[in-house]
Amino acid sequence: MKNKLPFIFIFFFLGLGLAACGPVQGNGAPKAAESYIQALVNKNADQLSALSCADWEPTALTELDSFQAVTTKLDNLSCKQSGTDGDKALVLCQGKIIATYNNENQEIDLSARTYVIVNQGGEWLVCGER
Repeated sequence: MKNKLPFIFIFFFLGLGLAACGPVQGNGAPKAAESYIQALVNKNADQLSALSCADWEPTALTELDSFQAVTTKLDNLSCKQSGTDGDKALVLCQGKIIATYNNENQEIDLSARTYVIVNQGGEWLVCGER
């Protein structure tokens, strides 16, 4: 048993190392998507920019501009990670954005898009949609 002890430690640490290189998981990615959608509905450009990767920021701000003339609110928002694509987390959200203009509601179904979330420097950022 004494001779097997070093092998047990080697396999333990090897397993930890492989787990660290595994697919992106955790609750940070869904929370980032929820915060991003909330910033969009709140029309908070600074927060939306802070929650977007540099490549996605112009698209996020363009989407924000499309909501400027309407009143927006969220209905039953919840997000969960649906998979990965390399080092990216794929997040699917449920619920809808309700945009109101001249007392007429338009519902935007959030389940129609999958958010691509990346971890940059320890922060989860929205970096695209599918």
